Amino acid sequence: MNRDDLNDMLWFLAVAEERSFTKAAAKLGTSQSTLSHTIKQLEARLGLRLLTRTTRHVSPTEAGDRLLRALAPRIQDIESDIDALMAFRDKPSGTVRITLSDHALDWIVWPKLKPVLQAYPDIHVELNVDNGFRNIVEERFDAGVRLGESVDKDMIAVRIGPDWRLVVVASPEYLADHPTPGTPQDLVQHNCINHRQSRSGGLYAWEFARDGRELRVRVDGQLTFNSTITMIDAAVSGLGIGYVPENLVADEVGSGRLVRILDEWCPIFSGYYLYYPTRRQNSPAFAVVVNALRHADASTD
Repeated sequence: MNRDDLNDMLWFLAVAEERSFTKAAAKLGTSQSTLSHTIKQLEARLGLRLLTRTTRHVSPTEAGDRLLRALAPRIQDIESDIDALMAFRDKPSGTVRITLSDHALDWIVWPKLKPVLQAYPDIHVELNVDNGFRNIVEERFDAGVRLGESVDKDMIAVRIGPDWRLVVVASPEYLADHPTPGTPQDLVQHNCINHRQSRSGGLYAWEFARDGRELRVRVDGQLTFNSTITMIDAAVSGLGIGYVPENLVADEVGSGRLVRILDEWCPIFSGYYLYYPTRRQNSPAFAVVVNALRHADASTD
């Protein structure tokens, strides 16, 4: 297809949508005679009659209707892309919706977004805390935050944080009344603080690894939460053994309120990634959020 065909098809689209040469000519800023001549030339080149003309009406033929249905959505996509591009001239604005875990929110996302959003008052961010997996396309989220190993391959993934690990902790008071676990299997004999996975409804099986050996241990105990912060508070209060992010209990461990156990069994997890669909049309507001969250040491996305 040459450029003339493309331009003429845009003129055909205007006539087919308006059902009028007069209205289409006014819309295109040309004369009715020039427009009519152009459409006749297009029909001659294609060897197809695209429009049925009467003294009062203009309507697409069957071939014209098929061409109209093929062209219209493509032109709309191009116009949307141009609108999004032109929006970069303006101040970033709009709403960005992200689903993420409470740990990712408290440790990575909120500390990074808070200072940036002060500079962009027209950007609105909705942070939906859910420790399960959400279908961000069906549920109309702009992006999600999960561990790199959990992100689907058909998503764009941007690293936003360093590697980290969970650690097993208990209070000195709890350990004074109970034998210290020597292996992960010993945990089944203890009062452990469970984590309910909100999306699936199941309990998280504690993951361990050592010397190439991986273990999953399903623990039991008096308490079950779906919030990491309350799990830590329960462990500090001597109500059981917790398995929580290491960075969130650094102060408690440093002050002696919690003691790390089974440390050699606690594996390192890949860092958090912001992920979103590959075909997503990125707005200036979304670009601001992505750049604010991007991990400084990330070499690739």
